[in-house]
Amino acid sequence: MELERIREAAERVARSVGIDVVDVEWKVGKQRFLRVYIDKPEGISHKDCETVSNQLSVILDVEDLVPGPHYILEVSSPGLDRKLTKPAEFGRFAGRLAKISTNEPVENQKFFEGRLAGVADGKVQIEVKGRVIALPMEGIRKANLVVEL
Repeated sequence: MELERIREAAERVARSVGIDVVDVEWKVGKQRFLRVYIDKPEGISHKDCETVSNQLSVILDVEDLVPGPHYILEVSSPGLDRKLTKPAEFGRFAGRLAKISTNEPVENQKFFEGRLAGVADGKVQIEVKGRVIALPMEGIRKANLVVEL
């Protein structure tokens, strides 16, 4: 199974209804799961998930993109603590609280928690304790929004 071909199929379906694909995951355990996370600026509804799931399911079967035994397709929103992976996402969520870890230390740290301040020159800007720190996009190991109550 080629995950990139599945991602391309998911993106074709999602684009056709004005939705973005955030991530695609393949998990194998007692059952096989294909998870597709979708989003759009105004948020995702249950109907959006259902639409993408129904259309994608047909394409996956017709193009035989998931060979082998039965699998479960899940289409959902990325959640309130969503993973951030693309430069545009860091810009879109400017002002939101985030946790970011880096592969290499930046200013003697590998973990940052603060307010996203956008992206400039390929670097994610995060405000930590009143200071803006620039993190190279390619050096980010993991980034997630933090749920604020």
